[in-house]
Amino acid sequence: MGVSNDNAEEVLRTNEKKDRVCGVKIFMGSSTGNMLVDNFVTLNKIFSGTELLIATHCEDEKIIRDNMEQFKRNKGDNLTAADHPLIRNEEACFESSFTAIQLAKKYDSRLHILHISTEKELQLFSNMLPLAEKRITAEVCVHHLWFSADDYAQYGNLIKCNPAIKAPKHREALWKALNDDRTDIIATDHAPHTWDEKQQAYLQSPSGVPLVQHSVLMMLEAVKQGRMTIEKMVAKMSHAPAICFQIKERGYVREGYFADVVIADLNAATKVSKENIYYHCGWSPFEGQTFNSAITHTFVNGHLAYENGVFNESERGRRITFAR
Repeated sequence: MGVSNDNAEEVLRTNEKKDRVCGVKIFMGSSTGNMLVDNFVTLNKIFSGTELLIATHCEDEKIIRDNMEQFKRNKGDNLTAADHPLIRNEEACFESSFTAIQLAKKYDSRLHILHISTEKELQLFSNMLPLAEKRITAEVCVHHLWFSADDYAQYGNLIKCNPAIKAPKHREALWKALNDDRTDIIATDHAPHTWDEKQQAYLQSPSGVPLVQHSVLMMLEAVKQGRMTIEKMVAKMSHAPAICFQIKERGYVREGYFADVVIADLNAATKVSKENIYYHCGWSPFEGQTFNSAITHTFVNGHLAYENGVFNESERGRRITFAR
């Protein structure tokens, strides 16, 4: 359930449907769309009133706006994607995440901070408790683990996203925190903007990257590179989301659970091309990339939905429910 500055009462009605609502989402910094929540009355009402998990996109709006004004004074409209991590910088992320955590601690809210992108934010999280007992959790996205600010020269707006992909030191810190369990989930933040939208000038180009199709291949590549174990990858991409969001009967291969299973061939290869990109937007920053694994089968609710390039759409998905 998305929060805005003026729908707090409607959001709190989700308390009556805890088994059918994943949580509430708060944009504490503006992103694509108009869901910014910067009213502290609203924030206090949500953090004190909801019984559900609160998921936050954390970037401080004032810091971003001040940085943007400074960059416009210096460069006019000649901004590029390389300026993005300097405008939406480490301080903007940290200050917003810190505020969200202060609110969560004040009201003992269940807080999950989305797409952590900076080294500084990592000091806010702990690995002292098992995930099921944490009240404050965090995730990292595949693109923040894969790309760095050095890649803007090649990809430009194609990897413009919020929070921004930042300097290499942040990527290395994210990997370390992922492996020592200060961060809990690997996510995608999939956002399939069209090619034409992304070809606009920096200020007009929307933020977001289509990522969901290749996320497993990206992380299997990291496993092959020794960045993480395959057990850790499965835990962060499957088990942990089920635990964190209290998803009912999913996230594990267990008798009585829904059979949501991906089968990968670790000895095959996948070269990404226009012909095998399945997004309606028709593009991926990985076009031309060869991954050293291949997805062969995907089961959803026990239904074989994908097999070696062929989709079976005779059955569709089901509504996820929650064990609360």
